[in-house]
Amino acid sequence: MEASRKALFLQAAAQVGHSFEGEMRIGGNYVPAVRNGDEVYVSGQIPRIDNQVMVVGRVGAETTLEQARHGARISTLRALAILGQMLGDLQRIKRILRINVYVQSAADFTQQSEVADGASEILYSIFAEAGVHTRTSVGVYQLPKNASVEVDMVVALHPEPTDD
Repeated sequence: MEASRKALFLQAAAQVGHSFEGEMRIGGNYVPAVRNGDEVYVSGQIPRIDNQVMVVGRVGAETTLEQARHGARISTLRALAILGQMLGDLQRIKRILRINVYVQSAADFTQQSEVADGASEILYSIFAEAGVHTRTSVGVYQLPKNASVEVDMVVALHPEPTDD
């Protein structure tokens, strides 16, 4: 029998060494996700666990590629935790459509795509083919709270059953 997405999510969370239970705190006057029809847009998520940003600094200077990949994994799991809370079940997700990965980069760091692979690997491990997505990875000068990585995403939902 195939593992449920929730079980796969919990397995991925255990592999990164964190739990994503409880409220996902946001730091401003916005909402973490907005639904528009059969799509949900998830706000950018940094690698925050409770009140601590787990991976900080410029990648390629204060932070290694592997640490940044870890930060991308945490950020992606945060986004999925928000979706799980909003939707009640990750099975409602039909497909991951797009992710954007922002990497706080040192001047000579050019491996933004390799950082973003950490996010993509999480999505594929949970959603298989439905987790294959379009992606943009961008090097930026600064991110909130000095985070090394920020990930946002757009997902498509299965249509809700109607009472016909």
